[in-house]
Formats: sequence, structure tokens, C-alpha cells
Amino acid sequence: MTSRLPILPLVAILLAALVSLPVASVIVNIFQPDQQDVWAHLAETVLGEYVFNSLALALGSGLGAALLGTGAAWIVAMYHFPGRRVLEWALLLPLAMPTYVIAYTYTDIFQFSGPLQSALRDWFEWGREDYWFPEIRSLEGAILIFSLVFYPYVYVLARTAFLERSGVLLEAARVLGYSPKAAFLKVALPLARPAVAGGVALVVMESLAEFGAVSYFGVPTFTTGIYRAWYSFGDPVAASQLAASLLGVVALALMLEKASRGRARFDDSGGRPTQRPRLKGAKALAALAACALPLVGGFLLPGALLLNMAMADGDTEFGIKYVDLATNSLILATSASLMAVTVALLLAYAGRAKPGRLMSAVKRVASLGYAVPGTVIAVGALIPLTALDHAIIAWAREYWGANLGLVITGSALALIFAYVARFLAVALNAVESSLARIRPSLDEAARSLGTGRAGLMFRVHVPLLSGGLISGLLLVFVDVMKELPATIVLRPFNFETLATQVYILAADERLTEAATPSLIIVAVGLIPVVMLSRSLRGGHGSSH
Repeated sequence: MTSRLPILPLVAILLAALVSLPVASVIVNIFQPDQQDVWAHLAETVLGEYVFNSLALALGSGLGAALLGTGAAWIVAMYHFPGRRVLEWALLLPLAMPTYVIAYTYTDIFQFSGPLQSALRDWFEWGREDYWFPEIRSLEGAILIFSLVFYPYVYVLARTAFLERSGVLLEAARVLGYSPKAAFLKVALPLARPAVAGGVALVVMESLAEFGAVSYFGVPTFTTGIYRAWYSFGDPVAASQLAASLLGVVALALMLEKASRGRARFDDSGGRPTQRPRLKGAKALAALAACALPLVGGFLLPGALLLNMAMADGDTEFGIKYVDLATNSLILATSASLMAVTVALLLAYAGRAKPGRLMSAVKRVASLGYAVPGTVIAVGALIPLTALDHAIIAWAREYWGANLGLVITGSALALIFAYVARFLAVALNAVESSLARIRPSLDEAARSLGTGRAGLMFRVHVPLLSGGLISGLLLVFVDVMKELPATIVLRPFNFETLATQVYILAADERLTEAATPSLIIVAVGLIPVVMLSRSLRGGHGSSH
């Protein structure tokens, strides 16, 4: 019996090593002896621009999302006003909108031939040289769009923090004579700082990982540079060097986020929720407008425009072609989500069976991919998988006399592997949170009845974990449906998905046709958002 115990932890270690291979291969590639000339060339030419644009995009988006998300969270959590109950869950809807989709729709709205500038010229009888209009396809435009799409990350965490910490402390502040503004700035906001910092960290990582929007806007960043070096110039050395640099920026962002928290933690004060003042008149309208603005900008306006474009001038090839695109996307998303949840279940269960520092470290290593942009994962996966493909080809030629071709990188297997490496953390969080709710006493009771470890897992735990398993499946499924950079780099020849179809049409300036696949992706993205909004309403939505 004792000889069997190390098997599950050993399997978990091997799986963690496998899914962390893309990140490890990028790091190892830094130390190749022939890369100094490449690094010097990158430093002299494009590195400075990539660093500046990537950092400006991440910091600007983080600040914008912090302002929108924290402000909306405070108003919804602390006040009663018409529309609050709808807004508290509707403010999550921009999470269903991929950044590259909203970038294309805003370009259609704000470009010279778009409806807004055309209306201005008609109303005031202006010509091209008679007025100035901000350029949406710019670094500033990307910051605006990222802020509108990513603010829900801050909103969710900040709203929970305000509700959990607001009651006794805010009432004490008011007794001491603090105004509502002073109570917010000096009491509530400092207490919610860890939550806000956690949300901003997610926004920063998402901004650094973005490819489709910045590529379309013509903003040179690390992600566009990695794609260009690998896909356009066929230079894996330059791509891996840039990927390693981006890894450093991500690590720096995570360190700064941790340092910004200091000793603060996400502790619940245990106080009852505060009584919400009821706003009326102009104050109610101001609260409604402040919360509705990011929702309209991040979801309702681009969603309405997408629907209008799809119905009026959608893709003329809609039909059989889209059956193939949807089938490819569904196969990839289903395969990757099933595999990710399976690996997550094994890792989580190994951590429960053998708790300790070793298994905690194994799970952290396995989760590295979620903090890494898709382009880095793609490059990191291609390096070892290409070498493995060449080894398989040489072996088959020597022993069978056959040329198998690129078995892994020439098929969807490389894509599925990259998806699992990228999104395993999502499934692992969902499974672990459900597994933590199962009391150890239940395990002991099952073992006392003669149930082995395998029987305990499949007959007792898995049925009780059904909620977490389904949540993990759906979350990974939707993330894969939206994933663009890894799909573009790793997809087999003539293999397109809904995400790549959107990118191809938009790159050809066929924005109205891109509305059709974009709407399908947004519709699928609504699934986890609805789940999250329901849990939000169930958790704190009913408090008064």
C-alpha cells in the first residue's frame, strides 16, 4: 500500500513540468551562446519602443480600469438609486467582449468615414481640413478600449471588498464627522487596496498579453514584435528573446502588485453591511450615469453596432464556411477544456492527498502559463515541439522508411497543448475551490468503509465536485474561443477558427463582415459572465 502512495504526486509533478515547458523553453533559450548579436540588434532597433508602448499601455489601462471599476463598485455597493440592481451584474458584461472585437467596432465608429465624423461633417458642413478629431487607432485609443473592457476585474474585487468592510468602520467614520467623500478616501479605499491592486494586476497582465487590438491599431508592443519576428521573419531567436523580455515585464508587474499590498490582506472585517442611503433627483441621475458610462462604452454600444453591422452587411460567406469555422473552434475549445480540467483535477487531488510545500510549489509552477501572454506560450511551445517533431520524423524514417511529416506542430495538437498550458490555472482555481469545501472527515469515513484512493476520487469526490468541474470547463472553453495570438501562431495550414476569421477580415478592413464571427464569440463569452453575475447576486446582491 505504501509503495503506491507516491504515484499521484509523481504524476502531478510530471504534468506540471509538461505544462510549464513553454515558459521554461523561453527562459532556457536566453542562455544560448549565439544570441548576443540578436539581443544587441533588438536593443538598438525596436526594444525601446516595445518597452515604452507596452508599459504605457499596461499602466494607462490599469489606471483607467481602476478609476472606472472602483468608482462603479463604490456607488453600487454603498447607495440605492434607480437601476442599481441591474447595474450590479450588468457591469460585468464587458468581460464577454474580446478586446480585438471592440477595437474593430470603435474604429468603425470613430474613423473618418464612420458614422460619428460623417454626422459632424453633415451637421456643420465641414470638410476634411475644417476640424480635428482624435485618432482611435493609437496608443491612447488602445488604453481607452482596454480600460472599458478590463474594468470589471477591478469592479468585482473592489465591490466585494467594500461590502465586506463597509459596515461598522464607515459608520464609525461618520460618527467622527467624516464626510462621505472623506470616509471613502481615508477609510474604505485604504481597506480595499489589496482588492483593487489585485484587479489592476489582472488588467496589467491582460494588457501586456493583448495582440489583436494593438496589432490592428498599429501600436508596436512586445506581443506584436514576437509575432512579427516569428511569423513574418521566421526568426525564432529574436522571437524567444522578445518573449523572455516580456516575461521579465510580467514578473516585474507581479512583484510591484505584491509590494503595493504591503502587509494588507483580503480579510473580512466581519461587520454587517452598512445601510445604503437612497439617492434622489440629480444625485440619483449622476450615480446612474457614472455606472452606466463604462457599461455603455464597454458593451452596449459596440454590441449594438456589431448586431447592426451583422444584420445589415454581415459576411456574405455566412453559411457552410461558418459551420467549418465554428466546428474548428468548438473542437479546440472542447478538447482543451476537457484536458485542462482533467489535469487540474489530478493536481488538486494530489495536493489534497499530499499537502505540503512541494505540492503547493508544483501547483504554482503548473499555473505559470496564465500570467504569460499567448504569444510567449506559442513561441515557447513551438521550440520544444518542433524539436520533438524532427526527432519523430528521423525515427520513423530510420525504422519504418516513412516520412510522417510534422505530427504535432502540423496539427491541432500543438494548439491544444498551448491552450492547456495557458489556461490551466483557470480550471485549477475552480476545481480547488470546490475541493476545499469537501470536509476531510468525509474522506476518513469513506476510507473506514474500505474505499481506496481511486474509489474515493471517482465515487465520492468527483460527484461532489461537479459544480467546480463544470465551471472550470466553461471558463476554459470560453477563454479558448477568444484566444487569438497563440491560435494565429500555432494553427495548422488552412485551419481557421472564429477568432482568426475576425482577425483576417479586420486586417483586410472588412469590418462589417468581421461583425458576424465577432457576434458569435461575444455570445459564447456571455456564458461565464452570466454565471459570474449570478454568483455575484447570490453572494452580496441582496444585502441592504
